[in-house]
Amino acid sequence: MAPHGDKSDAAEETMVAEAEKRPISTILIVMAMQSEALPVVNKLNLSEDLESVFPKGVPWVRYRGFYKDLNINLVWPGKDSSLGVDCVGTVPASLVTYASIQALQPDLIINAGTAGGLKAKGACIGDAYVASDVAFCDRRIPIPVSAP
Repeated sequence: MAPHGDKSDAAEETMVAEAEKRPISTILIVMAMQSEALPVVNKLNLSEDLESVFPKGVPWVRYRGFYKDLNINLVWPGKDSSLGVDCVGTVPASLVTYASIQALQPDLIINAGTAGGLKAKGACIGDAYVASDVAFCDRRIPIPVSAP
């Protein structure tokens, strides 16, 4: 496999060329939190899938519907059953994304959300960013806990 960013790999170029010819009909939108997902669900008039395509016991949530002849699937990792907070982080995101790819076979995947909301760097709600590179990053997210 070619190093990241090396565009000289002929197999990769062929795969990209074939993908560009294929029409997009099924879109997967992945979001981390319910508060991020619900405005999109409402805007696109999506419905919760009560007969889940996911394994039994996982908290993952899927909404689906059609928008301008596109089959739209929006997923988020759900809430932790013991703490009641959104399952955020790289592990829940990668698991629900992988399972969604396997079950839904999307033509396009969109990962959307606040991505930490970089207000200090000038980012605002509604701003869109296209990544020019990728990096693995994980961090601790403080979860407020109230004493019983």
